[in-house]
This record gives sequence, C-alpha cells and structure tokens, in this order.
Amino acid sequence: MKSRYWTCSRFADWLRGTPKIEYGTFEEWDAWRKTAQIAHPVRWWIAEEGLDIVQNFVCWPMEKFNDVSYYINNRWFTRSHTLTAHPRNIKPGEWRDLSDRLLPCLFNALVDFVEIEQAWHHVCWDAEASKRFVVPWYRRGWPRLRAWRCPEAGLAYLDWASGLVQDEDWGVQKIDIKYGHPTGQALAAMEIKELYTWWIEVYPHRPDPYDASGWSAYCDSLREKYGTVFRSSKNTDERDESMRMLGVCDRIEKEYEDEDTYMMNRLIAVRANLWT
Repeated sequence: MKSRYWTCSRFADWLRGTPKIEYGTFEEWDAWRKTAQIAHPVRWWIAEEGLDIVQNFVCWPMEKFNDVSYYINNRWFTRSHTLTAHPRNIKPGEWRDLSDRLLPCLFNALVDFVEIEQAWHHVCWDAEASKRFVVPWYRRGWPRLRAWRCPEAGLAYLDWASGLVQDEDWGVQKIDIKYGHPTGQALAAMEIKELYTWWIEVYPHRPDPYDASGWSAYCDSLREKYGTVFRSSKNTDERDESMRMLGVCDRIEKEYEDEDTYMMNRLIAVRANLWT
C-alpha cells in the first residue's frame, strides 16, 4: 500500500510536469529547479507556490484554533512561563524568602521535565515504549489540557539516552579515539538522572539536623526534667552538652546548605540540555 506522502509527491510531479529528483548535491538540485521552471513555468508555480497558498487558506481556521488551545494550555495548565514549588515543598499561601524558594522551584521544574516532557518524548518516538507505558484515553485527546505524567517513562528515556555512544552512526570511525565513548547527549542524560534521583530519593530523606544532632531529644529531656527548655542550667555538664549538640546541628545544616548549592550549580550547568 502506497504511503500518503508518496501519493502526494506523485501528484505534485504530475502537476509540475517534471519529476523531482530523489537526492542530489546542491548543484544538482539547483539545476533541477532551473530546468523544471523553464520547462513548465505556470505548472511550476502552481505546484511549488499555488498549492501552498491553498493549503494555508484551508488550514487557517485549524491553525488559529491550535494557537488558542496552546495558549490556554501554556497559560493556565502547563504554565510554562512560571517556576512554582510543589505543595509538598512549600504549601500554597505560606511565606518563603527567595533564598528558600530557589531550590524547590528549580528542582520541581526538573521533575516536570523528566516526568512529563521526557516521558512523552519517549513514547512518541518508540513504538514499543508506547505499548509499555499506556497513556490514559483522556490524555490522548486533543487538545491535551492536562499533561500526562509518568516517572517510569521519563527515566526509561534517560536510560536509553545514557547508552548512546559515538560510533559510525555519529560520524565517528573506529580509529578515532572518541569511538565508543558516550555522546554529549548521553553525558547530559546521566547528569539529569543523577540530579532527578537526588531530589526525589535523597533530599526528602535527609535526617533533620535537630534530630541527627540529638538536640530534639535533649530538649524533650529538659521538658521532662524542668518543664521547659528555656532554663539557664547551672550544671556545667548540661551546658557543655547543649553547646556540643548545637555545634553538631550547625555543622549538619552547613553541610546540607553546601550540598544544595552544589546540586543547584550542577543543574544550572546542564540547563542547555533541558529541552525536548
């Protein structure tokens, strides 16, 4: 069964009066255009320009409808113009300084990139993946005003991209020292997956500094012993122990802050690859 593209191509060849070459150099294409245009100038114009005018006229209503639906989707649903923290990180209506908003806003955007954009990219171009990760019927419709989210599909795409190596398909010969090495896309995918995994699996499960340092338990013991934590103890051992625990707490908080900064810097460094 002939493809629709093949049928349209044959029709254009018939209308133009000159069959189009399948492939050639720039010089060969220029020569074909000049020959075809001289042989049938009117038919050339109809095939190469007139049909485009008709197509633009016929498709204009649908294109405008697409523009409106995409605007509505980007403006109120996908909200691609914003960086917003997830409610699990910052509750709506809760005040946070900019210094506290940067980390969750950036990494929540990364999560959406992996679980929505990369996931959809994976099922769009892979027939087997589209069977494995079934998109719900209400997300297949058009226009899609709600994004389909699938962490498994997003990670599967990153795993696939991480396995890309420089070989003949990438124009690299076996004698080249780069042959068999990861491509730039593969290195970026590895980095994106590490950042995503850190935010999803590591960051939320870091021990609370006050608990890890023992300060929370110490305060509970003071409440049981004195009825309050706001008590100036004359016991030297208690003061020394409290200062030690506060010092540990400060050290853990500083380690967390340094880790957050380091991961944000890595995310900024890979930003050129955050597109689909």
